[in-house]
Amino acid sequence: MKNDNLKGQHRINEQIRAKEVRIVGDDIESAVYPIAQALRMAEEHDADLVEISPNAVPPVCRIIDYSKFLYQLKKRAKEQKAKQVKVNVKEIRFGPQTDDHDYNFKLKHAIGFLQGGDKVKAYVFFKGRSILFKEQGEVLLLRFANDLEDYAKVEQMPLLEGKRMTIALAPKKPGSTKKAAPKPEAPKEEASENE
Repeated sequence: MKNDNLKGQHRINEQIRAKEVRIVGDDIESAVYPIAQALRMAEEHDADLVEISPNAVPPVCRIIDYSKFLYQLKKRAKEQKAKQVKVNVKEIRFGPQTDDHDYNFKLKHAIGFLQGGDKVKAYVFFKGRSILFKEQGEVLLLRFANDLEDYAKVEQMPLLEGKRMTIALAPKKPGSTKKAAPKPEAPKEEASENE
């Protein structure tokens, strides 16, 4: 079942229902041809007519051996997967009145996560009436971001969603000297200075 997941995704030869198609390829001039002529050309090349872009007008096709085409697709997908860096998002939870010991413990964990290449999503959870302390929660998250500025850049400033106020931090690239400034939507950054 290697190629089965890719096989049904493309129309080939007589399955193509368009009256005319645009043919692209290595040794074929890119142009629009009536479907009958395109099928003849594929036959002359001892290959298949493969629809690669069905939503284009007219649909785009390639003249290629279908099994070779599937192999190329699989190879490309495998290369892209290898290039992708898996980024985990680690969550750190605070209460609106987190004490210094707890704060420092969580800060140390966040530094470890960021150095390991993970993103950090820190949030303050407000239970019941503690939502009255939302400014305190924002100050706490900004202080957290400020304390981590050597390790992380802010991806999202503190944002209140329901009973959670969240800030998103991404690890800085090693050796990056230019600092990515957070979006200028939060003028309350001075609050992070009072430690």
